[in-house]
Amino acid sequence: MSDSRTRSPRLVLCCLLLFVSAVNALHFYLDADEKRCFIEELPTNTVVEGHYRALEWNEKEQLYKINEELGILVQVTEVESGHSVASTRGPPDGRFTFTSHDAGDHAICLSTNYSSSWFGPTAHIRLYLDFAVGSTKPNVEHDRSHVSVLTSKLRDLNIKIEDIRREQQYQREREADFRDLSEATNSRAVWYSIVQIAVLVTTCAWQLRHLRRFFEDRKIR
Repeated sequence: MSDSRTRSPRLVLCCLLLFVSAVNALHFYLDADEKRCFIEELPTNTVVEGHYRALEWNEKEQLYKINEELGILVQVTEVESGHSVASTRGPPDGRFTFTSHDAGDHAICLSTNYSSSWFGPTAHIRLYLDFAVGSTKPNVEHDRSHVSVLTSKLRDLNIKIEDIRREQQYQREREADFRDLSEATNSRAVWYSIVQIAVLVTTCAWQLRHLRRFFEDRKIR
């Protein structure tokens, strides 16, 4: 019974340790001239963003606090090739970003700018580190091809718009010609009606005159 009681806390503790190891946010302690490295397996062209915050132990106040003279060195190297990916120096509270060139294990190493000859080995640093592995970088060639396709579609749309504009202009010209032809036809129709009326009036007058002469001649006889 006692063995089961002792095993259960140990099992819970192991589970908690596994959970903590899977989280990217952590903190650790550094001394002067000490370097701490972490191995991270990264795909090709992957962006990694990190944030660190270093606190130095203050003997007088008996607590960890920010010291502006403290500098943090961040070095990233490819484990297999030994190629240096990034090397930066920042303030006690800063950020770093790098992009993996090749797939594989990468060593992310942090150290301080302190030297034991200057400050002695009693400088103790508590360093909080949080880094996030981002998505892979966009494929530039794919983006360029995508932009080229969009440019081609935009060019085709512009050509279609120009064709529509020319068609509209042609329709306007045809409408103007049709309007002029209609106005001319209406004007001719009006003059033709006037001429017809004039001919009818003239014909009626001539017929009336002819009938009057005819009846006058009848009376004389």
